[in-house]
Amino acid sequence: MQGQAWPSMWLLFGLLLVLAVTGHGENNEHDGMELHPVFLHENWTAPIATTGLLYPRESETREVRSLDGMWRLLMSQPNDPLQGIREKWYENSLQKTGQEIIPMPVPASYNDITTDNNLRDHVGTVWYERTFFVPRYWIEKRRTWLRFGSVHYAAVVWINGRNAMRHSIGHLPFEAEITNLLNFGGENRITVMCNNRLTNRTVPQGQVSTVKTDNGETPIQSYTFDFFNYAGIHRSVHLYTTPVVHISDIAISTQLSSDQVGRIDYRIWLDGTTEDSTVQPTHVLVQLRDRDGVVAAQQFNRAVYNGTLLVPGPKLWWPYLMHPDPGYLYSLEFELFMSRNDGDDGKELLDAYRLPVGIRTLSWTTTSLLLNEKPLYLRGFGRHEDSDIRGKGLDNALLARDINLIKWVGANAYRTSHYPYSEESMQFADEHGIMVIDECSAVNIDLFEPELLSNHMSALEQLIHRDRNHASVIAWSVANEPRSFKMGALGYFQALVNYTRSIAHGRPLTAAINASPDPPKQCHLAPFLDIVGFNRYNAWYQNSGRTDMIVNLLTEEAQRWHQNFGKPVILFEYGADTMEGLHSLPAYIWSEDYQVALFSQHFKAFDKLRKQKWFIGEFVWNFADFKTAQTYTRVGGNKKGVFTRARQPKEVAHILRWRYFALAKELDRVPVPKHLNVYISSQTGQAHIEL
Repeated sequence: MQGQAWPSMWLLFGLLLVLAVTGHGENNEHDGMELHPVFLHENWTAPIATTGLLYPRESETREVRSLDGMWRLLMSQPNDPLQGIREKWYENSLQKTGQEIIPMPVPASYNDITTDNNLRDHVGTVWYERTFFVPRYWIEKRRTWLRFGSVHYAAVVWINGRNAMRHSIGHLPFEAEITNLLNFGGENRITVMCNNRLTNRTVPQGQVSTVKTDNGETPIQSYTFDFFNYAGIHRSVHLYTTPVVHISDIAISTQLSSDQVGRIDYRIWLDGTTEDSTVQPTHVLVQLRDRDGVVAAQQFNRAVYNGTLLVPGPKLWWPYLMHPDPGYLYSLEFELFMSRNDGDDGKELLDAYRLPVGIRTLSWTTTSLLLNEKPLYLRGFGRHEDSDIRGKGLDNALLARDINLIKWVGANAYRTSHYPYSEESMQFADEHGIMVIDECSAVNIDLFEPELLSNHMSALEQLIHRDRNHASVIAWSVANEPRSFKMGALGYFQALVNYTRSIAHGRPLTAAINASPDPPKQCHLAPFLDIVGFNRYNAWYQNSGRTDMIVNLLTEEAQRWHQNFGKPVILFEYGADTMEGLHSLPAYIWSEDYQVALFSQHFKAFDKLRKQKWFIGEFVWNFADFKTAQTYTRVGGNKKGVFTRARQPKEVAHILRWRYFALAKELDRVPVPKHLNVYISSQTGQAHIEL
């Protein structure tokens, strides 16, 4: 959503007051909420549609500058989050406040950068600031925009002391035009107030309460989700220019005909056009170029901003290990022209934008998910954007390492648990052929009421708008482990799914459910989904240590999910916390040996279920160890990773690699990497263990 300047600072105070409220304690009183009229289709209003927000890309008509680097940070007093508003810190440099200023890298979570536990555990507002220079020539026939990839959880932005934009719901981008706020040819100051407080009506939810400490009263944040509530400017900040009249948004969809002709349906939106404007677009040139720059299809339209490109014999986008050339992307190029009034037949280029696109089909039935008409079997991970020191901050080195590990282990998919991942992560998935279950930040949803529903819808709308053009996205996940067994969930999720399906852009809807397929705690979300996904920790949270109970329990439950709801089924989470280097014979919980034994039994269950044809995927929890809130049940965080937090393999990573490549060989006839076949002895009848 493009940022919107506020007509009054009272709205700012309103936002802060909403974010500053403590939890309301309304956890279980709302059973039966499905009767609330807001959940009736005719009585709820869809969120305001997001506009713009194309990823910043340079072209003949656009410049992009990064504002990443070292910023200055000021931490508000926990008991006085409004101090900076009262004292108008945004009007001058933060250094003039007399408060302690901390150098802070952007992008990064602020929590683990210093050695101060007060900043690590801070609840409330922090203030960021930096200066930047804008060249004088940018004022000529241009518009200047400021774009944030993500600030968690809520942000208000000022340029040179003047309000520019605000946004809530972390993990998603926002932007605003700031042309009229800038000093061209001079220095400018950007100030950002970030608030990390979560309430019963934010997405995700949390509660703030006040506790007495040895140093007085202080607010503390509590939440039920099992990952650390990192905060700050988590993704890149860009300054970019566009022409006055420019392409503001693009939507595409792709198909393949029976005679192998690819089809790309496109639509573009323009910004800056008015009836009395001297700049009036007259033509649009649309070209599709392959990797070698050769034009594969094109159209030249006169004042028509939607159309279809036909591509004979296209190179399709295929997932990793399903094709020798996975992740094939074309460049879809849009050029906006205006006819000259000088008597020539010439045209002036107004704007140009290039969008990477993959051509593929996606469909689903009551038993299958198909890509390019081929049934998929998903093998992958739940993940987290999490690393030492940086927290949830974008780290391109870590991103590259993660993609390499995903491919090394033979996975073909992951779920963005439990929030939208960075745009750079989505681009990597497109390029490498990794399929993505794209999940919004609604984790452990409870307290089903109208304001939460509105925020939940908005989170999904912004996610889908951002990621709708990515070939890698094969499904939208509307929630993770919601309290969907409560009666209040029925009407809530019916309204949510009805709305989301109306904007789903050709993808099925799913969720990661931890309720039951059967009464009395039967899931009220599953009936509305296209694919049923569930999380189950047999031999860990249930029946700890009993790996001999996994196969029967898992196969029987998966069968009930399919029988009760008639949908394809995925296991989205299974696993065991494992301390790297801890071994026990016989296997004992928390040891690497136990993790191997637990995985092995799950593999047996999966192979039984695969024969049923409606079981379409297995996802490990988790890709790598990650940080959580401090609790006696966690030793340094959640240790269910196949890899350590430093991205080094535990013993089970090698077992999982054998599993995933064996599946690739069976299902897609993929040659197994030679080094995966282990040499044992020249004295044995079989000198190698081979897949």
